[in-house]
Amino acid sequence: MRIVFADSYFFFSLANPNDPAHEKAVDFTRSYTGRTMTTGWVITELGDGWSKPADRRETSLQILAELRSNPNAIIVPCTDELLQQGIDLFAQRADKEWTLTDCVSFVVMKKEGITEALTGDRHFEQAGCVALLK
Repeated sequence: MRIVFADSYFFFSLANPNDPAHEKAVDFTRSYTGRTMTTGWVITELGDGWSKPADRRETSLQILAELRSNPNAIIVPCTDELLQQGIDLFAQRADKEWTLTDCVSFVVMKKEGITEALTGDRHFEQAGCVALLK
């Protein structure tokens, strides 16, 4: 079964009708029947991005609840080992503006053989992935 990686870009786009990638994110969710994978670090980015109560804090909690209850969604947990692997990649790629969360995502995607990401972030393309929301 096909698995795509869900970046925070996807969740932010999906929840914001004014986001330029909103329609692509909505269209994808309407037609996709495979599995999605994300990480605890991506979930942390959502909480960080929507930390002010007026700025959709409830939205991030709702997304988390929906992911946890969806049998086709996989949330890779935050572990010290995975964090270190992300840090190692972060250190190795000082030539890129990749965030640490992106590096953890890239490590997970490589381990799982995932090449497609629900994102419009060019960093995923730099890492050799297909950005489905471009």
